[in-house]
Amino acid sequence: MGLKQSLLDRIESRDALIAVVGLGYVGLPLAVEFAEVGFRVVGLDINSDRVDALNRGESYIPDIPEEAVRRLVADGRLRATTDYAGLRQADAISICVPTPLRKTRDPDMSYVIQAVESVAAIAHPGLLVILESTTYPGTTTELVAPKLEAEGYRVGEDVFVAFSPERIDPGNKQFMVRNTPKVVGGVNPASTEVAAALYGKAIERVVPVSDPTTAEMVKLLENTFRAVNIGLANEMAVMCDKLGIDVWEVIRAASSKPFGFMPFYPGPGLGGHCIPIDPLYLSWRLKALNYNARFIELASEINTSMPLYVIDKVIDALNHDRKSVNGSKILVLGVAYKRDIDDVRESPALDVIHLLEQRGAHVSYHDPYVPSVRLEGDARMESTPYSAELLAGMDCVVIVTDHGVFDWQHVLDHSKLVVDTRNATAGKQGAARIESL
Repeated sequence: MGLKQSLLDRIESRDALIAVVGLGYVGLPLAVEFAEVGFRVVGLDINSDRVDALNRGESYIPDIPEEAVRRLVADGRLRATTDYAGLRQADAISICVPTPLRKTRDPDMSYVIQAVESVAAIAHPGLLVILESTTYPGTTTELVAPKLEAEGYRVGEDVFVAFSPERIDPGNKQFMVRNTPKVVGGVNPASTEVAAALYGKAIERVVPVSDPTTAEMVKLLENTFRAVNIGLANEMAVMCDKLGIDVWEVIRAASSKPFGFMPFYPGPGLGGHCIPIDPLYLSWRLKALNYNARFIELASEINTSMPLYVIDKVIDALNHDRKSVNGSKILVLGVAYKRDIDDVRESPALDVIHLLEQRGAHVSYHDPYVPSVRLEGDARMESTPYSAELLAGMDCVVIVTDHGVFDWQHVLDHSKLVVDTRNATAGKQGAARIESL
């Protein structure tokens, strides 16, 4: 029996041992989903606290119920380790590690390189290796495959290699791992076949594409589409402000068109690990081919300028009350990068806080999902307990994240001035004067 058929048989019978490298917002949901459908799953993370928590049956990701983790660990379907030696018996290894940007805005591939080198060192014939980390087109064929070939394996014959972009949307209760279609591109048809067979056991729809580079480009198109359109919405907000028009009314009316229009909304800036970062991977890649990705660069410029635009709105609003931002007490409501989650990665709220403090404001924040945040220079800020007295004592309240648990009427009833960057207070009135984005 050939290596491919043997692996397919183990996948079909669910006897295959599945490993997931990286147990964050992407890796843990994937590991849990594989375990839920009957596979034995071992997760690896360099963070020992995460590994210890998982082995105790505890979930540290809000989207993953602790009851599910506890049950899967107790059943022997899910365990975690910090040692790659624990992955030697794995039949398939999915790599879900971070791919951040350096301060120079070029890709930091160190996590991927470290993971791939470690996987290559414990690889064996018949192993399937799948990269899920978002990256530039060509990573799988130019980085992952050569590391395995350097160990003497014929990629696509002795070992199988594919790219399958993660599509996790933290906080989304409608589309999760199981019902979000999975794009898969292997280095050859055999690799695509076994990767698609594996994901097909846990995910409702698998979408095969011709090769890994195509699959890598799919993810970058998805997030570039969002970044560019959000950039357009943000610029529209600035233009409407200069024209004295309510941008939210414009978007609402435009959305009545049943074709040819899809609403995107302005805000204080982009956050999260995908939309602000992923398009720049593509832009960086194209620069090596002497091509300037103009839409991406322009959208990034607009989106990254939005926190400063928010500061200008705060300064103007305080000036209206004959107050200076220097010395004013300002409360930021919400620091997560989007509503109803605890993720602060690339959150525009952190820029807003930093910029306000630079201008001499006394800044505090409240976020029921984020008890503390790390600011510039590794300083930490604790979430201030919410109360009517807190609001009343502030010169300005800035709504940055529109968590569903916030009572906006209460905010308006007890605040003096509110700068609303999310249209959260639309249609409401109170004691506060409201300045919208």
